[in-house]
Amino acid sequence: MSKLYLVPTPIGNLEDMTFRAIKVLKEVDLILAEDTRTSGKLLKHYEIMTHMQSHHMHNEHKTTESIIRRLQSGETVALISDAGTPAISDPGFLLTRACVENNIEVECLPGATAFVPALVNSGLPNDKFVFEGFLPVKKGRQTRLQLLAEETRTMIFYESPHKLIKTLGNFVEYFGDDRLVSVSRELSKLHEETVRGTAKEVLSHFENKPPKGEIVIVVGGKK
Repeated sequence: MSKLYLVPTPIGNLEDMTFRAIKVLKEVDLILAEDTRTSGKLLKHYEIMTHMQSHHMHNEHKTTESIIRRLQSGETVALISDAGTPAISDPGFLLTRACVENNIEVECLPGATAFVPALVNSGLPNDKFVFEGFLPVKKGRQTRLQLLAEETRTMIFYESPHKLIKTLGNFVEYFGDDRLVSVSRELSKLHEETVRGTAKEVLSHFENKPPKGEIVIVVGGKK
């Protein structure tokens, strides 16, 4: 029976792969991977021999139609990203929407997503929060920050290490020196670190100690 599986993969520690995820990846007809080289290491580790093809932000508009045809013919397909849950700041939405529009069953397995542990261990309120993903790089960035300055819920952002200083500087400028911030990096990996404090304190920390690795920023809402 045709079905699209959205399968989370570890965000760092390979032991965070679930038994069910491994089983699904071994049994489907095709695995769609954001980067086949990155995913190839994971599949090799778990002795998964399923055929794999690339499906990423640069080709998903072109490949979605052919994947839908394969699903309609009765095949089962699994979508994985380089790390974490597909469609969360990664490819997945377009294909999922196309499946829904074509009455093809979609099942998302529970599993690793970077922002959840970052939010929970931040010490900031997590009863209500808003996930912002990556801020706009240029166009719309200032407008977005001005709007978020009034947000009362806890906010979650993804950021690359070489842009962290700039983004923390933006938070100081738009949200104020004393807005509470928590930066988690290398989650689930050997050098996992979470730095908490005011926006000014956290900015100062990373100015003196340039960050490495994948980064999640959690920011307290306006009081």
